[in-house]
Amino acid sequence: MAAHPLFAEGFKTTPYWWEAASPARFDAALPDRADVVVVGGGYAGLNCALTLARAGTGVVVVDAAEIGWGASSRNGGMVSGGMKVSDPKIEKLYGAEVARGIREDGWSSFAHIEDLIRREGIDCDYVRSGRFVGAHTPDDYAAMAARAPKLREVTGAVVEMIPPERQREEIGSDYYYGGMVVEGTGALHPAKYVRGLAQRVAEAGATLCSHARVEGIVREAGGFVVKTTRGTIHAREVMAATNGYTGTVTPWLRRRLIPVGSYIIATEPLPPEVTRRLSPKGRMFSDSKKVLYYFRLSPDGTRVLFGGRASFRQTTPEAAGPVLHRFMTGVWPELAETKITHSWTGNVAFTFDMVPHMGVHEGVHYAMGCQGSGVAMASYLGNQVALKILGRTNRPCAFDGLPFPTRPLYRGSPWFLPIVGSWYRLSDRMARWRARPQ
Repeated sequence: MAAHPLFAEGFKTTPYWWEAASPARFDAALPDRADVVVVGGGYAGLNCALTLARAGTGVVVVDAAEIGWGASSRNGGMVSGGMKVSDPKIEKLYGAEVARGIREDGWSSFAHIEDLIRREGIDCDYVRSGRFVGAHTPDDYAAMAARAPKLREVTGAVVEMIPPERQREEIGSDYYYGGMVVEGTGALHPAKYVRGLAQRVAEAGATLCSHARVEGIVREAGGFVVKTTRGTIHAREVMAATNGYTGTVTPWLRRRLIPVGSYIIATEPLPPEVTRRLSPKGRMFSDSKKVLYYFRLSPDGTRVLFGGRASFRQTTPEAAGPVLHRFMTGVWPELAETKITHSWTGNVAFTFDMVPHMGVHEGVHYAMGCQGSGVAMASYLGNQVALKILGRTNRPCAFDGLPFPTRPLYRGSPWFLPIVGSWYRLSDRMARWRARPQ
């Protein structure tokens, strides 16, 4: 089949991020015993392992692929803590006191990752960029304005409403009806971050084992037997950090997570005057749609990286690329002739209550379900699990032990996503149509 005309020469279906930092392979021998086995070598698992190893705990991290192969090296690299957990629906679910704790810990996740990167000297192109959230409709702008005081209260960060007449101060587009700027957010190179984190974990004395897919976790006296494709290991504690790649080995968790494919493209290099016009302040971007876009410039400022739900059915990066290009040119029409060099996909995990969760089930610790905003949150929850194992928490984490809902007959295969996704897309189109000048 002929290549799509939007694909640049040398087009790849691997993440753009891997050009600078491909996932690391660790071939250490699997030991017979460990204090803690961490299943999943992404942000949550590695943060858990780092805290444990620094405390002198014997830790083994196992992953079905290379360390950091999943969403940790595929995501958009946008770092935020308190934005999604500031949703007013949380009060309705859990009451004002629990909601306040969730918001405080949400913001703590941002402080945690900034401190971690600085303390460990991880070279991952981190900057406090701020984020512009575009309003899809005037009603969305009003809802943002109503939410802004709570976000200021939770984060202590500058939160500013940008009316439509000032929008081009933030983004070179007239697509949105104004929006909100949150200064207390950042950007990094996700693959450099996870690779640097893995290096620090190894240096701290933990054992990292790539291509050690877990095939069974069985309780025994005093702990667990963890069976992998590279051997069997006995452990006092087990931590599951598999998120959007959670499988049948942990069926209770799988029933509570909704894996969703997210898709991203990278454009060919653009002239500096173009990228400065598209993003005058180098912000991270997202919007208020039900089926949202998230996008940014690359860390070197030369390309656009544009992400979204190109499909709610499983599809290929080749098929998703032109769809995302169409979304991108809806925001920035001047990029209509710009070609794509990379198109890739990866799984994120949503929960039925739209809140991240950590806890213990049948003795196995877990941290997952970050609703597609896991760079800071997954890092924080992994660290919180480690502190809990060590008995060093000053207070329980607000995400720890929350009721973790599922749905009748759901077994982890989200057959309903195409139906829900179609409804969300229709809702977005109808809301936009109603917002047109009459």
